[in-house]
Amino acid sequence: MNESSTPADQSGFGSKAGRGIVTRLLSPIADVHDDEVLSALLMTLTMFLLLAGYYLLKTAREQLILSEGGAEVKSYSSAGQALLLLFIVPAYGAFASKVNRVQLIQWVTLFFASNLALFVVAISAGLRVGIVYFIWVGIFNVMVIAQLWAFANDLYTEEQGKRLFPLIGVGSSLGAWLGSLRAGMLVESFGPSRLLVGGAGILLICVALTRIVDRVSAHAGSSQAARSSAKLEGGKSGFGMILSDRYLMLIAGLTLLLNVVNTTGEYLFGRYVVLAAERASSDPAVRQAFIGETYSSFFSYVNFTGFALQMFVVSRVFKFLGVGRALFIHPIVALSGYLMMIGAPSFQAIRWLKIADNSLDYSLGNTTKQALWLPTSREAKYKAKQAVDSFCQRAGDVLQAGIVYIGELVRIPAGGFAIIGAVFAFGWLSVAYGLRRKLAEHARETGRKEL
Repeated sequence: MNESSTPADQSGFGSKAGRGIVTRLLSPIADVHDDEVLSALLMTLTMFLLLAGYYLLKTAREQLILSEGGAEVKSYSSAGQALLLLFIVPAYGAFASKVNRVQLIQWVTLFFASNLALFVVAISAGLRVGIVYFIWVGIFNVMVIAQLWAFANDLYTEEQGKRLFPLIGVGSSLGAWLGSLRAGMLVESFGPSRLLVGGAGILLICVALTRIVDRVSAHAGSSQAARSSAKLEGGKSGFGMILSDRYLMLIAGLTLLLNVVNTTGEYLFGRYVVLAAERASSDPAVRQAFIGETYSSFFSYVNFTGFALQMFVVSRVFKFLGVGRALFIHPIVALSGYLMMIGAPSFQAIRWLKIADNSLDYSLGNTTKQALWLPTSREAKYKAKQAVDSFCQRAGDVLQAGIVYIGELVRIPAGGFAIIGAVFAFGWLSVAYGLRRKLAEHARETGRKEL
């Protein structure tokens, strides 16, 4: 990957002389150069819309599955999703080798939008689609978001991605937050079908925006512009690429371990919430109200903190520490939380630790994971990334569900689950160390500054 550097490229958040008004306005969030403003803002808008659309579809999912299948079905769906992805991911890779990047994103996104039209028809006909839709949303979520981040990785150089991904991540955080708020308003008034129609419309807009971003990149005359119409090479599937490349294996391991650690933490936090509710009152109605208020407050703090971190912290962490060192922050926080849970601390301490864990996951953690793909080949960005972000994430869900099932079967106490979580968090930290070493090796081999 050839990258040209100018004094402005290396100035970071330095002098604003000669910079346009938009780049100066964006400087608290990310170091955007004048010639990058249009593509960066369009990518941020596209990511905003995609996440907002996803939360519309996710809200409809909860209503359909709980009214038709019951809460227990949710725990079984991850296994079904992982099994289906074993076949879907290779098919996606084969299709990716036959088209260029815009055609790939266009046709895959349009396929999912057409699925939504079929679901609306089925719901109107009175068919029970809750379980099928639940599985579909889990696959849609990981695949479509993964390919849009793959596009961003393909669009920008390593140096650009390090500077611009924090801004694109703002679109993701803001879209998730506002999308969830809007979905709550719509579902009360119009039901799930309206959410599905809205989600399909947003997907169509995302397709159009992706085409515009690609044209803007081509007109800019950057070193990446030639990739616009170039097809991916054939060869290995996404799974094959992961198995033959240690760096990709480490990213896959990071994704799986992170998911296990985070979902185990969610389970443990839920146990602490129930225990705190039981201590607060013996009245079931009061306990239910306590749990509802606790989670409402928890989600509000997580969303707000995550958005603030994405806006003002992530770009500075990337600038001063780099992507490699940033990898250690989230697992250290998660490990600290589990070690504290072993000692059965106060409920408020656990609550604040989990807020820190989740807000880091949604901001710095997510942006860092996406930036790890910047040094990889184009084929890896689309094929291997799809395998990692979809299958490995769902495999983590399955593994965590198995841990909880066995733990409940043998009656492991909360402290025991905390020890298990700490072990996985330590493994996550070890994988982060391996990735940091690989990034340092890449910098030495290419003569570039470490990512």
